[in-house]
Amino acid sequence: MLATLSRWRRRVGALLGGFEAGEASRRLRHFQPSRAHLNTLIAAAGADITARARWLVRNNGYASNAIESWAGNVVGNGIKPSSLITDSALKAAVQRLWLDWTDESDAEGFTDFYGQQRRAAREVFIAGEVFLRFRPRRPEDGFVVPLQLQMLPAEMLPLHRNERVANGAVIRQGIEFDRIGRRVAYHFLRRHPGDVTDPGLAGETVRVPAAEVIHVIDPVDAGQLRGISRFAPGIVKLFLLDQYDDAELDRKKVAAMHALFITTPAPAEPFDLAEGDGASGERTMDLQPSQVVMLEPGEEIQTSAPADVGQTYEPFQYRTLLQVSAALGIPYAYLSNDMLKANYSNSRLALLEFRRRIEAYQHAVMVWQICRRVWARWMDLAVLSGALAIPDYERRRRDTIACAWLPPRWDWVDPLKDARAEIEQIEAGLKSRTQALAERGYDAEQVDAEIAADRTREQKLGLVFGNAPSGPPSGDGAAPAEDETATAPT
Repeated sequence: MLATLSRWRRRVGALLGGFEAGEASRRLRHFQPSRAHLNTLIAAAGADITARARWLVRNNGYASNAIESWAGNVVGNGIKPSSLITDSALKAAVQRLWLDWTDESDAEGFTDFYGQQRRAAREVFIAGEVFLRFRPRRPEDGFVVPLQLQMLPAEMLPLHRNERVANGAVIRQGIEFDRIGRRVAYHFLRRHPGDVTDPGLAGETVRVPAAEVIHVIDPVDAGQLRGISRFAPGIVKLFLLDQYDDAELDRKKVAAMHALFITTPAPAEPFDLAEGDGASGERTMDLQPSQVVMLEPGEEIQTSAPADVGQTYEPFQYRTLLQVSAALGIPYAYLSNDMLKANYSNSRLALLEFRRRIEAYQHAVMVWQICRRVWARWMDLAVLSGALAIPDYERRRRDTIACAWLPPRWDWVDPLKDARAEIEQIEAGLKSRTQALAERGYDAEQVDAEIAADRTREQKLGLVFGNAPSGPPSGDGAAPAEDETATAPT
């Protein structure tokens, strides 16, 4: 039925014309893409794509460099919170407690909360998704706030789990939905399907309420349930390019094993093993500088002349890596570490475009999906456990948990020009200091407090920096004596 309908549509399209992209012309006759929804495609090929992406990250230098560049630019040293509480003393207490808790957030104990952000960014790039599970702890466990986060890779949620359950709920690709389509639970495997060191029962699942899980995903289609690796468009080219490089290396290696060949016009006499190398029976010759060798009558020397790669190797590599770079959304220089073709203009253009993508990802994925939910759960447990004393918290919760998230600052391409341009923007009223500091990953109130504290300490110790006056002017306007001021180097 579908095949008949498709043929009818092609005939109508050929008759009416208009959109060549929808016709079955000679050039597009074999272009028959699947009409299946992305969920169906992920169910069929998602596990293989993820496995291949992980293999490339482990074995391919370009893939490994791409993932490190992505995680470093998205997270850096962390996307950090700045509470919007108006009470400065309470805000300072919240920020101190948060900083103490970040060291305890990882349920595995390998890193802090900002390290978990980096790991999450890596996993979403590789597998298309990752899961963070809230793990409440007992008061006697000794945490400053009784909460930790457990990271679960994409393979822990089975793609093939599709069934109907009681009260009208349905499980699709391991995610349980209620009658109106809300996520109510995740059915995780108790052990990783590829970890043979775990003695747990293979295939056994556990139901975890959706309120206890953060599903980190960067969806590309409407209605998408599970993630797809960002390596998907570049896997084939990366793998084949790796094979091509290996073949070139092997060819050069084989060619380098032979320096000279000796030819004779007639079959040689049977070779005596006693005159050979004593093991393989091959006739070999060790060459030394300025050596004169007498050959047998009729023998000639031919040098080994292996075919060179030629002038096409570099352009071919460059164009292929450009395609991989476009597929992964990583600038060519970040993918290959090749700075030879970079100059100030094209580097700045590439960085601006890359940073726009990174900023969109930071907001839509890292902040919206991870940071907001972790901060809200952390504030709730901090108040419930008594670590924070906030009167009337339940009624004022929305205002109390309000928070601005500050991504890591971008390094300037030309620090002097960029700094001058920003100063002029602030002086012209086009940008506030608060905004400028936030773009660098700093909280304006904290910076101002530090500046005020520094100036107080400098005045107390009699320190003068930069072009500031060494002290208050005297009555006649004369500058103070040099021995009255301790001047520190800038």
